[in-house]
Amino acid sequence: MKKIVIASIATLAMATTSMAAVNAGACKGCHGADFSKHALGKSKVVSDMSHADIATALKGYKDGSYGGPMKGIMKGQVNKYSDADLDAFSQTVGK
Repeated sequence: MKKIVIASIATLAMATTSMAAVNAGACKGCHGADFSKHALGKSKVVSDMSHADIATALKGYKDGSYGGPMKGIMKGQVNKYSDADLDAFSQTVGK
């Protein structure tokens, strides 16, 4: 019985972690498959940014301290993610 409970908890933890991960597909819709587009002709090119700059921007959009003309759209995109999720995602894109 203990093994079943432990396995269930581990499975739930992994599922929760994967559900919390940033949905890169939504990002690629505006920023391009390789993050090389100016989203809606207005944003910076994400693939030219450093990992640290991406994390700062994403967390800034979330808390309202960062952003230009796309601030409202981006806040809605990142609000559902934790800072840890945004940090992890920033490591997957940019320089």
